[in-house]
Amino acid sequence: MRFQFILSEIGIGLRRNLSMTVSVILVTFVSLTFVGAAVLTQIQITKLKGEWYDKVEISVFLCPQGSTKPTCAEGEATEDQIGAIGALLEQPDVASEIQDVTFETKEQAWVLFSKDYSDRWWFSALTEDDMNASFRIKLTDPEQYQVINDVLSGRPGVEEVRDQRQIFEPLFLVLNRATLLSAGLAAVMLLAAVLLITTTIRLSALSRKRETGIMRLVGASNFFIQLPFMLEGAIAATVGALLSMGGLWLGVKFLIEDWLGQSVQWIPYITTSDVWVIAPILVGVAFLLAAISSIVTLSRYTKV
Repeated sequence: MRFQFILSEIGIGLRRNLSMTVSVILVTFVSLTFVGAAVLTQIQITKLKGEWYDKVEISVFLCPQGSTKPTCAEGEATEDQIGAIGALLEQPDVASEIQDVTFETKEQAWVLFSKDYSDRWWFSALTEDDMNASFRIKLTDPEQYQVINDVLSGRPGVEEVRDQRQIFEPLFLVLNRATLLSAGLAAVMLLAAVLLITTTIRLSALSRKRETGIMRLVGASNFFIQLPFMLEGAIAATVGALLSMGGLWLGVKFLIEDWLGQSVQWIPYITTSDVWVIAPILVGVAFLLAAISSIVTLSRYTKV
């Protein structure tokens, strides 16, 4: 009997405040979509870093002919200079940071360069002598680039020490800023959702003030009186969360997997399974919104 009564009260409250309930659902949907987008963007960044940082190398370019760098004052890197650099990389305090070292000659560099750029109009102006011999160093921890840079930069025969992470950092910066933007918009929309849910519960409580007064007189507890109002907010917020999950799933399915995934296939993208991973977070946030709104409102507006 009590369960049926609670269900009937919830139905009455939702019907009386239908427009406000729809507004709560829509605002919750939009706000949780921003929350989900921020989380998914961060997952995407983590996937990119995990994929690309594992492949990042440090390139130690040796002096070619005609370089104007002070460390290349003696001309092209000599065998002695190359041997000294190799010996430095084998020292225990440096070798412990290195996973693998490959030496690339000018001839090998020219072959790779020709393969990639032979169709460019300016290719005919270059020769093998313009190439740099180099050491390609793969670190056990890509974040420890500075260790190798400090050891090799400025040494005779070394023209430049280049960290390939610099290629990816601008992309990660853009993605991180997109995450912050999504999080900021989500915070504003979540605040709006709390205010709307609070208003909906308040209007519902005021419209049924006579009923709650009678329930109080017959000895109903505060929890029993307040439960229908709490469930109304929870239902509206949960529907918004479900719509948000559906919207994110469709976005990832059609925009990421079917469009970007088919266009650029070498990037590890987020998938629809990632949406299901964050789904409990969205539902949890929805219940949190309803709980906060209920606490703020019911202690005041269900008093008789």
